[in-house]
Amino acid sequence: MLVVMPEFAEAKELVAYLERQNFEVMWAREGQSAYDILDAEPVDALICGLKEEHIDGLRLQQVGRQRNREICGIVVAGPEEIELGIEAMRQGAYDCQLRPLSLPKIGAVLERGMSYQQLVGEVADLQRRLDERYRLGGITRRSSAWQRIYGQIEQVAQSRASILIVGETGTGKGEVAKAIHQRSRRRDNAFVEVNCGALPEGIVESELFGHEKGAFTGATAARKGRFELADQGTLFLDEVGDIPPATQVKLLRVIQESEFERVGGTQTRKVDVRLLAATNRNLEKMVAQGTYRADLFYRLNVVPIEVPPLRECREDIPLLTDEFIHQFAEENDKKIVGIRSHALDLLLEYDWQGNVRELKNCIEGMVVMCTHEGQLEVDDIPRYINRHERELPGMNFRVGMSMEEIEKIVLLETLKTVNFDRRRAAEILQIGLSTLYRKEKKFGLK
Repeated sequence: MLVVMPEFAEAKELVAYLERQNFEVMWAREGQSAYDILDAEPVDALICGLKEEHIDGLRLQQVGRQRNREICGIVVAGPEEIELGIEAMRQGAYDCQLRPLSLPKIGAVLERGMSYQQLVGEVADLQRRLDERYRLGGITRRSSAWQRIYGQIEQVAQSRASILIVGETGTGKGEVAKAIHQRSRRRDNAFVEVNCGALPEGIVESELFGHEKGAFTGATAARKGRFELADQGTLFLDEVGDIPPATQVKLLRVIQESEFERVGGTQTRKVDVRLLAATNRNLEKMVAQGTYRADLFYRLNVVPIEVPPLRECREDIPLLTDEFIHQFAEENDKKIVGIRSHALDLLLEYDWQGNVRELKNCIEGMVVMCTHEGQLEVDDIPRYINRHERELPGMNFRVGMSMEEIEKIVLLETLKTVNFDRRRAAEILQIGLSTLYRKEKKFGLK
């Protein structure tokens, strides 16, 4: 346990009382010593003043939570600091005790807080187990749409049926394919992936079926195609809607008969491959237009799985965001442990046309460019996402108004825009929280 207070009688009595209650107490008389202890020692409980000399209680509590998410934080406030005490609890402190301190009450609060800390740890452990239960291809989802997909994966994984995974670009079709393979009888054999949309038309057949030496200019040696490489395993054809018509015929044959010839060859080769395919195109419409073979579509579409866009599964965004933050913080050696609720709100409101891939790239950029430790802030979010955050409704200014009148209108309209969330208003106005409180009092807005 860490107590951070100047060396006055109040602090001496508190430390002595806690030691009599068999707590192991470290006492820091000023802020820098407290930061050093938090960096060097595991701390389960943190008691500190809010605005003592050389002590910033809000910042200390924030750093304490960065070091230990379940820390039992208690702030000590004078009568004039009640608003700050409330703000500390909003930010995550367990309790606020008002001066003059009641030592038995502090002891009781600590006992409850430490029990709560243990319970939070147990819940976090259970949460990790649930995340493992609902993990697909390394990404955790819990939306109802993804739970249906998870059920479909469990149903089809052990079968030999062809699966067509349909969804927008970046939704996670590849993760679904990998999850099916990982749960199938072929899990110990190869999983071979090929992006048909990325292959020039002239080499699609060679890539899928291989070629013999001399089959075309530059074919200086025989080469196996993806079907041979996936023999006894799973072949995943991504963007299968981009396969040209001539190759569609050969693909249909290998699906029906499990045999083919390499480009430039005459020897018929047999393979045993589980076929998974994915597309972001409307294959039914293409069949109706005559640009895609109907018989191939029916053979691919034995079991369709539809992957929804991220904007229809917004409840997955906090989980995905947290996972990506931890992934990129570790990769880039950054001490970033989460994201502020106001910043997360902006991510939840955004439509993510690029889906999970766009979110992942966004979080990577935020982590890489972040210049502070702790939690990602609103200002870390790319401008194209958070630009509307700083847009306020039309304000009725007129010539001759004083700067104080204008400042009052701006402050009031900002508070209204964020439903009087003062921390968020301070972030938008780029002022400190205590400054915002002073201005509210000055303009009579409380």
